[in-house]
Amino acid sequence: MRPSVIILAFNSSDSLQATLASVRAITDDIHVVDSGSTDQTIAIAQAAGASVSHHPFENYGAQRNWAIDNLATRYRWQLHLDADERLTPELQHEIAMLPEDSTLAGYFLPRLLQFMGRILHHGGMNPTWHMRLFVKGQGRCEAREYDQHFLCNGATARLRHPMIDDIRMSLSEWTYRHNRWSDAEVREMLLQESAGGNVEGRIGGRLTGNPIERKRFLRSFYTNAPAFTRPFALFFYRYFLRLGFLDGKEGFIFYVLQTFWFRFLVDAKIYEAKQR
Repeated sequence: MRPSVIILAFNSSDSLQATLASVRAITDDIHVVDSGSTDQTIAIAQAAGASVSHHPFENYGAQRNWAIDNLATRYRWQLHLDADERLTPELQHEIAMLPEDSTLAGYFLPRLLQFMGRILHHGGMNPTWHMRLFVKGQGRCEAREYDQHFLCNGATARLRHPMIDDIRMSLSEWTYRHNRWSDAEVREMLLQESAGGNVEGRIGGRLTGNPIERKRFLRSFYTNAPAFTRPFALFFYRYFLRLGFLDGKEGFIFYVLQTFWFRFLVDAKIYEAKQR
């Protein structure tokens, strides 16, 4: 298999070079969709031989679907990545050995999280599964403002080896982006609440479904828990019950900021919106 690779980027000079290097081993058709970078992102992409397109950012789902609809990719298969995600050598080999004419429509990839230079192996988060490799025309990103996943039409399978989500941005930038993402998550949760949890264009929860459907099913327990108490419960679950404390200082920083602070901020903004 030789897929066309589509990478979303914005001020990604810290991580894009490693991402591009990891996909050059499996393809010569690389597309970077930039949404207004002011650093060296575009120069890095062009130096690596990638085709660069520009499109204003609305949300991740809209950006991914714009790329699907508008990029002139050459190959039958598409692999979608963020600019801070890279393929491990084992995953490069696994993808290259897949049959081009497979009867499957897509593959779920396992993803490991690397935070402040350390891969986090605990907390019940690694690996997470993502539909990223699919036949052109068979995949589309769901219409969510935050935590979007691809839907794939047809039979799917899982690959064994992981990609790495390498978060290299500073904590100032990371928390700044999470503040913006919390606004999107608030709008999403309020929409789900007003619609009774059933919104068109979203992947539903199903215990016996694919990895994304099972994740959404389990998340419904969090969504239905009382506001302001659920961030404490989630942190306790990930850090203590799922042994997140074994991920060292880097893990402690991540679980406090992402599992507790971000989720508490979302609840506070939901409360603010309802008060208004």
